[in-house]
Amino acid sequence: MPKFSMFILLFLFSFSFFGSFFYINDAVTLHSHDILLAPSFDYFLGTDRLGRDIFARLMEGGKVSLLIGVGSAFIASFLGLILGSIAGYFRGNIDKAFIVTVDLFLTFPTFFLLLALVSYVNASAWVLIVIISITGWMTTARLIRSESFKIRSQPYIKILNIANVSKVKILFKYYAPILAPIYFVSFTFGVGGAILAESGLSFLGLGIVAPQMSWGTILSGGKDVVEIAWWVSFFPGLMIFLVTFSLINISNYLQQITNKKQIQN
Repeated sequence: MPKFSMFILLFLFSFSFFGSFFYINDAVTLHSHDILLAPSFDYFLGTDRLGRDIFARLMEGGKVSLLIGVGSAFIASFLGLILGSIAGYFRGNIDKAFIVTVDLFLTFPTFFLLLALVSYVNASAWVLIVIISITGWMTTARLIRSESFKIRSQPYIKILNIANVSKVKILFKYYAPILAPIYFVSFTFGVGGAILAESGLSFLGLGIVAPQMSWGTILSGGKDVVEIAWWVSFFPGLMIFLVTFSLINISNYLQQITNKKQIQN
């Protein structure tokens, strides 16, 4: 299953970022005589209500959706890694401030916090990356903090502290390798969550603004014609499902490997 999931992800990334080099039609040209055409040899996945090629639009939308997913997951997981490590290592007032901050963020449901932040700005890919990152680092940080407590209690860490080894060196040389598996698991989960978050915002009309497009905006564009043109919403929804399904499988696989190593140790 992990190999199959990785194959799906590789295919979707290649389709989104390199497919336009091999496909003739573009994503923005309007074809007034080809409105809401079903999938055919001329238009592989049909056209939308403005006559635009769905196949070409999925390529362009995939670039934005995957960029938002990978970018925001990387930043959020990195923030969680840094903040969680610092809180778990230094403890004391730093840890107390960390707990208060995390609890403050978790007081509000993540998606509603996203809605509140996005409603005040004009959403673009980079803006959404920042906003999703700000609202998505807490879970990773708490996991990292918990693991950091365990690491700090190890005898060799106590010896390093007694020997006055640089705290930065301890964090990067001894903490980072142990915490890396948690980071990668959180990252893979985060990519799928970020893509779903962007799709949800776009479906509500608060996501990517034209002329930019994402799988979420394409899906949203077909909701009014779903009864007569199912393909407009189905194919972007399928893309979102395949990405999140594959990432969840890979995340579960990485989690199993991490758990086995912890049991062996």
